[in-house]
Amino acid sequence: MKRDVRILLLGEPKVGKTSLIMTLVGEEFPEQVPLRAEEITIPADVTPEKVPTHIVDYSETEQTDEVLRDEIVKANVVCVVYDVTQEETIDKIRTKWIPLVNGGAEKGKKVPIILVGNKSDLRSGSSMETILPIMNQFSEIETCVECSAKNLKNISELFYYAQKAVLHPTAPLYDPEDKQLKPLCVRALSRIFSISDQDNDRLLSDSELNTFQKSCFGNPLAPQALEDVKTVVWKNTSDGVLDNGLTLNGFLFLNTLFIQRGRHETTWTILRRFGYDDTLELTDDYLYPQLRVPLGCSTELNHLGHQFLQKVFDKYDEDRDCALSPAELKNLFSVFPYMPWGNEAYSSVKTNDNNYISLQAFACQWMLWAYVDVQRCMEYLGYLGYPILTEQDSQTTAITVSREKAVDLEKGQTQRSVFLCKVIGPRGTGKTSFLQAFLGRLNLTRADVSSAAPSPYAVNSVQVNNQEKHLILFEVDVETEFLKASDAGCDVACLMYDTTDPQSFSYCASIYKQHYMDSGVPCVLVSSKVDQAEVAQQYGMTPAEFCYKHRLPPPMPFTTLHPDTRIYSKLAWAAMYPHLNGSEMSSTSFWLRMALGTAMVTVLGFALYRALNRSK
Repeated sequence: MKRDVRILLLGEPKVGKTSLIMTLVGEEFPEQVPLRAEEITIPADVTPEKVPTHIVDYSETEQTDEVLRDEIVKANVVCVVYDVTQEETIDKIRTKWIPLVNGGAEKGKKVPIILVGNKSDLRSGSSMETILPIMNQFSEIETCVECSAKNLKNISELFYYAQKAVLHPTAPLYDPEDKQLKPLCVRALSRIFSISDQDNDRLLSDSELNTFQKSCFGNPLAPQALEDVKTVVWKNTSDGVLDNGLTLNGFLFLNTLFIQRGRHETTWTILRRFGYDDTLELTDDYLYPQLRVPLGCSTELNHLGHQFLQKVFDKYDEDRDCALSPAELKNLFSVFPYMPWGNEAYSSVKTNDNNYISLQAFACQWMLWAYVDVQRCMEYLGYLGYPILTEQDSQTTAITVSREKAVDLEKGQTQRSVFLCKVIGPRGTGKTSFLQAFLGRLNLTRADVSSAAPSPYAVNSVQVNNQEKHLILFEVDVETEFLKASDAGCDVACLMYDTTDPQSFSYCASIYKQHYMDSGVPCVLVSSKVDQAEVAQQYGMTPAEFCYKHRLPPPMPFTTLHPDTRIYSKLAWAAMYPHLNGSEMSSTSFWLRMALGTAMVTVLGFALYRALNRSK
């Protein structure tokens, strides 16, 4: 909504433009009327719409054509004043004033016009019969008001309608020539209908209509008023009411009716409650509310966000199979201007046997968005109608900002539940397979990896000390020993080397020394492809010796043939307890037992695999 309104009064000399302004200000007809009134500003607190209003007079004798053109450009609405007793002033509306105001303007970008018939006290009848053909000819004419400056008749109403034409414009909503809502208006109202249809049955029940009514206008409708609304729709449409509920077509018809009856402020109240501006786009204030995230802090969904998303999931899980199919996901995201869930999203979360999205996977993807790009997460929550449906001020109430990592290190504990792990290693080490194994996808071939357009992210829940946490793995794709400092930042680093490549560990050692040795970020080394013949690493010491020297836990073996999923819990554990990344962490018996256990499982699994192959 505009912050202020600028009203320009035009018309032939002696029609009473200046008298109308002075009567409004002085609340009485002036005995002496100057050639032109000075620009006046009416404060917001005394206007019906509570916005400052500037009223500008024009005098042909005192101002030039250049000044007139400049005032027309600045005006939000133009009041063309005519004398109801003088036919020639009415003729000039069509032949002079409207072409002057909107002659070169494109359709949809014309300045709204209010026709003002002054001196109604001097005429017994109405001038509307003469005015109606003009109103039908020019779609930018919002309305016509007959008034009398001398008798103070309809003076305040005149300026109210002028204000209304600016603050609740018809042009973005309705095409008077086609007599139907414009496409952008239909799109916005369709989204509002979908959000308000909380059980996804394509109907607004009495309960849903009342929730909608209360959200937009503050109070629910009385039962009889609800029935009256549906009766009007039922009488005027063939498919507006179904099973005693309001359909989308019925909802659109109601808003068309509001506009046709001059009550477009009703439709604008609805649109603005759901975040739309005058161009029928969602405002930045609605989509991107301010959220302060200090350096060293992270963001994650809280219980309010999870509760809302569970309701969204349940709403669109139409077959109640606890998973969202591609068709159900498409329906869920129909309230978005674009599809945010592409092929990459399917490879970043764990899917079921049909490649459908479970509630856990759905929540994981939102945890990823909240952690990696909180502004995008809030944008998506806005599209789904979070602040309206939850009756919250904004999407920020769904987000928790963690305390600084430095404080966590000092206290030796964290309240966070989401952690980011950068998986770093030379190309060909098996990083993508490591991420996909985290999601339960095993034994991927090179063809699988290259054809699936995998996401660089994998997110899943893990158990740490009997607590559920979420771990985000991010594959850092590097081909050389160079790694930017921004690429290194994370909660835990997973340095992965290939046991079959003699040059592989040297890369990891270099990355550790360059970025992590003095950073305070916990590091875990992972040796991949341990099911294949190991070769000596061409480095000054063995990986185990390197870890011992730098007080790191011993390298953890990994193979996609028999992956030990406990390795992911260890990564989350390291992120949760970064203060143990020094000597305490490397000497703790926990790591020793876990590493030995993992190694034994891997060796036994590989031996069993070879034995089975021989028996075949």
